[in-house]
Amino acid sequence: MSSCPHGSLRIVGLGPGPLDWLTPEAETILAEASDLIGYKPYLDRITPKPGQTLHASDNRVEIERARLALQLAAEGKSVAVVSGGDPGIFAMAAAVFEAIEQGEPTWADLDIHVAPGVSAMQAAAAKVGAPLGHDFCAISLSDNLKPWSLVERRLKAACEGDFVIALYNPASKARPEAIYKAFTLLRTHKPAQTPIVFARAVGRPDERIIITTLAEAEPGCADMSTLVLIGSSTTRLIARTQTQPFVYTPRGMGVTS
Repeated sequence: MSSCPHGSLRIVGLGPGPLDWLTPEAETILAEASDLIGYKPYLDRITPKPGQTLHASDNRVEIERARLALQLAAEGKSVAVVSGGDPGIFAMAAAVFEAIEQGEPTWADLDIHVAPGVSAMQAAAAKVGAPLGHDFCAISLSDNLKPWSLVERRLKAACEGDFVIALYNPASKARPEAIYKAFTLLRTHKPAQTPIVFARAVGRPDERIIITTLAEAEPGCADMSTLVLIGSSTTRLIARTQTQPFVYTPRGMGVTS
């Protein structure tokens, strides 16, 4: 029987922005790693310790990034793969396990751990109240790794199931039309007064929160730094005199606590 490699691989999320949302576990992992691997804008948020090596890469090379991490860990390095938000939600954890499944058999025996982080949808929800207080789902509008027909089918199913919907990756320079197509579909399946939240750059200096309705929403205000929340039939607004309303979804439907 072959011995297990002696390196380690940790997959961490930085949270959506501020250091306050970096978990103590993730902070320890980042401090103790010999090698940090990630999308360059995420690594730019980290102050490396003496002796650490940073491996920055461009977007859309997740599998290559994961393979590099696994190779370094197999060589005995203490590797941290960095994501924004939570690493298990539309992020690097899945890419690492995909690379393990397709790669060297010994990679499955590495010391691998996923450290949870604050997700974009959690941060956005907290900024406006409690819109995720009842059943919800998350859908990525990116069709880089799946056909748009599947995105549409899942959006329709989420509308029919009356979920609160968190939309990730709503628009990019290469996919500016995705958010418009999504809202055209939503407007045929949901009431005009459905609450909508556009939460851009949550927790960062350029944060912008827009609370509106499905009828009045302007899809073009969303970009890749935006998390979009679509309310369910029970999602409500609580008006406030000095600022934007609270948005919340009651914990039950037709059942009193």
